[in-house]
Amino acid sequence: MRCGTAWSSRCRSRILTALGALLVAGVQARAQGGLSTEGGLFLLLPIGARAVGMGQAAAATATGSEAVWWNPAGLVAESRREAAIHHSQSILGSGDALSIVMPSQLLGTLALSLDVLNYGDFPLTDSINPDVPLGNIIPRNVIYGVSYASGIGKRLGVGLTYKVVQLRFDCSGPCPPSASYTATTSALDFGFRAELPMRRPTVVGLALRNVGLPFQVNDSQQADPLPTRIQLGIAHTIPVRTTSTKAGAVTALVAADVLETLELETPSVRVGTDIAYEQRLFLRGGYVIENGDGGGPSIGFGIIARNFVLDFGRIVGGLSADQGQSPTHLSLRFLF
Repeated sequence: MRCGTAWSSRCRSRILTALGALLVAGVQARAQGGLSTEGGLFLLLPIGARAVGMGQAAAATATGSEAVWWNPAGLVAESRREAAIHHSQSILGSGDALSIVMPSQLLGTLALSLDVLNYGDFPLTDSINPDVPLGNIIPRNVIYGVSYASGIGKRLGVGLTYKVVQLRFDCSGPCPPSASYTATTSALDFGFRAELPMRRPTVVGLALRNVGLPFQVNDSQQADPLPTRIQLGIAHTIPVRTTSTKAGAVTALVAADVLETLELETPSVRVGTDIAYEQRLFLRGGYVIENGDGGGPSIGFGIIARNFVLDFGRIVGGLSADQGQSPTHLSLRFLF
């Protein structure tokens, strides 16, 4: 798609239409529900290779920097400081989410995050001579996040994330002043986490995500509500094999989530497992069950080596994978 130097809201709308079609595929669109009338669909895209590998069953399992994007209450389970980058690649483009997590026994846990989703470049040409390139329009989604979580007693945790959400049109080259454009809104995520008093570790998580003002791109008539979602999950750890030298050498974490809109009409189910050896090597699998089209399996693995954690996750089914590129996620975390 090309845009002339007479950069206008019409050309911007054409780009948004193209991006919207990709986003619907990227978030595994449902046959029912309000995806076509919601703005900021990129807020539904998964972040974090561990969560992706477990089929996005993350309300009760996400901890550390991944908890920022799934359930901020999961930050209470982090006992060490963390710096992380979560990279993704799909038909949408490339994404990078950066986070710094700073836990404190007295003050709770604070996290600062930045997520950038880059859709690629759209050529900008001269209106009189379309063959003359003048630069590139660079559409991106940017999220700035501040999260805080605190424990209530030994078993409960609550969390909150405040997000500044932007759709940016930046321009490289000798661009006209009207080429750059930014639409901004804000949103809140609320989270709750509870460790149940059971013989084996069992956690329940509840998150309410993307609560905020409508996303206005051109004018108030075109403002669309944010994709607010409720996600409820449970995770249970099962010892698979013990040894004479170390109990629980192999464990399996099984998790199941239900994701729902505020209208409670279009639930989807996410199930996943994480098999750990000595809590150093991890093998993961999961499945997203949607109403109608979409959904599909995912796989992943993880490695912990001293202070470094490497996670890989791939969605191997669904609309995005069917269109030529399976969404691939890679996370690198440093604990200190």
